Amino acid sequence: MAVRPIEGAPRPCWPVLIEGDVRVQTIRQLIPLRDAIAACRASGERIALVPTMGALHAGHIALIDAAKLVADRVVASIFVNPKQFAPNEDLDRYPRRELADVRMLTEAGCDLLWAPGVEAMYPTGFASTVSVSGITEGLDGASRPGHFDGVATVVAKLFNQVKPDIALFGEKDFQQLAVIRRMVVDLDFDISIIGVPTQREDDGLALSSRNAYLIDADRARAVALPRTLGLAARDIARGADVAQALADAQAALLAAGFDSVDYVALVDAETLAPLAHLTDRPAQLLAAAKIGGTRLIDNIPVIVTEQG
Repeated sequence: MAVRPIEGAPRPCWPVLIEGDVRVQTIRQLIPLRDAIAACRASGERIALVPTMGALHAGHIALIDAAKLVADRVVASIFVNPKQFAPNEDLDRYPRRELADVRMLTEAGCDLLWAPGVEAMYPTGFASTVSVSGITEGLDGASRPGHFDGVATVVAKLFNQVKPDIALFGEKDFQQLAVIRRMVVDLDFDISIIGVPTQREDDGLALSSRNAYLIDADRARAVALPRTLGLAARDIARGADVAQALADAQAALLAAGFDSVDYVALVDAETLAPLAHLTDRPAQLLAAAKIGGTRLIDNIPVIVTEQG
């Protein structure tokens, strides 16, 4: 199958024809990546990066769609980062389906896939860690020690490798987004960070690659997570005691069939500092809980209405 350029169209800074099939180009080594990025830079094109760990779903495609609106070229990365998994977590069984991911990225109009192996990302002798203090210490940072060091390290490397003008992250991983924003400011990365709203199933469950772990019965019960957060956010916005509302939400999740609750917390939406009551600053309600051995996270804003 041949690919013919459209008459008068700008020449792409990287090819879209691989092994006779039209699909997003996949690069696995750093030097070819740098060559491709340099070609785009030479033509003055703005580059957006969408970092992922693969097992793509509609939430990731929403990031690609948002990236296409703000940049000339969109680079997605797929790398299941071992440094953000604890020894007892699900690194080995984390879903990997690159062929399906490539198909989705192609259909979404992504320009390039950066898919390095562990040896390319962390070569022999690698000994550096990026650590963001303060904002990482509660919530998932308390439940998953070292997790955000792994996140910050790999994202810093991705920023240096791809050198994007813009990077997009889903708001479902709310603490991760806050950590990355803090790192970008602290380390003087000249990159705009865009948070994209959480994408949800029809019943409200936040889209996540880990949803694939859920058996049917647990999937049906999992919808209690967004519903419980919604009720708690409503009650807090209407003036309910925050501590009591959070305790009630934890009890509701356990009653709905969750095995355990890591946290339900009301925090300042920027600093993630815990809030005992609402202030004039934006607030966010976050939760993490396990069901059937699968850990799910979610969050929603708490908005005071005129009736609140």
